[in-house]
Amino acid sequence: MKNLKYYIGFILSLTFLFTSCQDDDAAIGNIVAPTGVTISAEIVGQDADNPYGDGSGIVNFTSTADNEITYQFNFGDGKTGVAPSGETVHRFTQTGINTYTVVASAVGTGGVMSSTSMEVEVFSSFSDVEAENFLAGELVGDSKTWYWAANIPLHVGLGPVEDDYGNGEFAYEAWWNGIQPWDEEKYCMYANEFVFTRGENGLTFEQTVGPAFVPGTYADDLGVDGDTCHDETVATTMFGVKNVSFLPSTSKAALEGSYNDEPYRQSAFEISDGGFMGWYVGASTYDIISISEDELRVRIIQVGGGEAWYHVFTSSKPVEGEADFESEFNTLAWSDEFDTDGAPDAANWTYDLGAGGWGNQEVQTYTEDASNVIVEDGMLKITAKKDGTDYTSARLKSIDLYEFKYGRVEVKAKLPAAQGTWPAIWMLGANFPEVGWPMCGEIDIMEQTGADKNTSLGTYHWFDTGTNANASYGETVSVENASSEFHLYTLEWTEAKITVLLDNVVVVAMDNNADLPFYDKDFFLILNVAMGGTLGGDIDPAFTEDTMEIDYVRVYE
Repeated sequence: MKNLKYYIGFILSLTFLFTSCQDDDAAIGNIVAPTGVTISAEIVGQDADNPYGDGSGIVNFTSTADNEITYQFNFGDGKTGVAPSGETVHRFTQTGINTYTVVASAVGTGGVMSSTSMEVEVFSSFSDVEAENFLAGELVGDSKTWYWAANIPLHVGLGPVEDDYGNGEFAYEAWWNGIQPWDEEKYCMYANEFVFTRGENGLTFEQTVGPAFVPGTYADDLGVDGDTCHDETVATTMFGVKNVSFLPSTSKAALEGSYNDEPYRQSAFEISDGGFMGWYVGASTYDIISISEDELRVRIIQVGGGEAWYHVFTSSKPVEGEADFESEFNTLAWSDEFDTDGAPDAANWTYDLGAGGWGNQEVQTYTEDASNVIVEDGMLKITAKKDGTDYTSARLKSIDLYEFKYGRVEVKAKLPAAQGTWPAIWMLGANFPEVGWPMCGEIDIMEQTGADKNTSLGTYHWFDTGTNANASYGETVSVENASSEFHLYTLEWTEAKITVLLDNVVVVAMDNNADLPFYDKDFFLILNVAMGGTLGGDIDPAFTEDTMEIDYVRVYE
């Protein structure tokens, strides 16, 4: 295809920047302002059928002037560049046809600049909507906070950019892969928080909590100490709201590399205005290795060197000590990954139907309607809804389908946010139909009250034969973003102890013994969202509906 060029040869007002009133400076000689500044643009793939280019968003710019030393470009999309020759290539990444005002500044002696500008209208067709949704959420106004995955090994690694030895080391942490959870040297950066927000025109990024970690490989370039944290006086682009753009990956690692035998995603994101995610190496473009609701793996190439850094972030804020709890159970015995759209698997789940709860003054009616319970997008979704003056919801249970004694239960869930909703992930003794509650025993892996959406409850209930009365023991734990991010709610159940955990941090533990129903009886699983009642409390008068989403339920023995 023939490429068309736009030429603009007019000169805007000249800008002169002087450090003194002298015509001459003894150090730099005559101060001369560039003249005759022009700028031209070649939009790649532009022809009569494609007036805005081929969708790559790539534009070749050329600027000329007299008496210039170098050229600076402001591309009008939050990005800038320097080109001593006056020639530069830029990729515009905002999806669709967009108009940008591009400013070219010719720089003369003494820093004197003369500028001109032009508008370019460019088409970019590349997008990665799924990655955008994972990073920030699907709806305008959605926001998600990401953190260093400090609780797992190898959340930072280092490898070469090129394949020096022909063994694929360019795509993994071949040079340094020994970092352990809560590394002492890196500890200063674990407070970092990175917020992605979906706006009307795409995603924005903001690092809301510093500092910046500067590795030794880049510290010399800045003239500062390496392998330690620095504030914004060193990392001057650390703070402020910046735009995020997506582009196809071009690195060899992204195109040929793999992680856990899966190829890289082959898309990348770039943070404008020099933004970066905590690790300051002068670069802002991240190849996405893999991304999910709660884990982001990326690769970033250090400016001016042959180093490629590998980073892992999580949307579930780690708490020190998470990696210390080691389960006794490692063999997956039963699970539901909710991978098949439609009604929940009838081989795994049945329902409680009808009005009210079990003596808790709840106001919902439980149904098995798709409007209240459905599997879609890889999730089980239990939705409580306003229905006239009433409310409907769903309660699933594994009774008579899957019952077990001892093991590790893991449920990855995102909870409803509305006042008055009472979500629960819990278990009852399989002999409940015969002996009733509380003789059967109850284990609440997660309950959330209707009034406090930043707290999770872990509780055990049983009948105390010594006092001939109901007994319970539980604790609460603060959990950030329970309604906007997925967290892992877990039970570790042995003959000697029962332990509830949140994101692998102990919430409540209790010794088990032969006097308790948890000692030698099978239990079944229950998932539900109630409305109102003793823990739901007052319902928001404006309530219409809200959902608990569950990514998976797994039982290890």
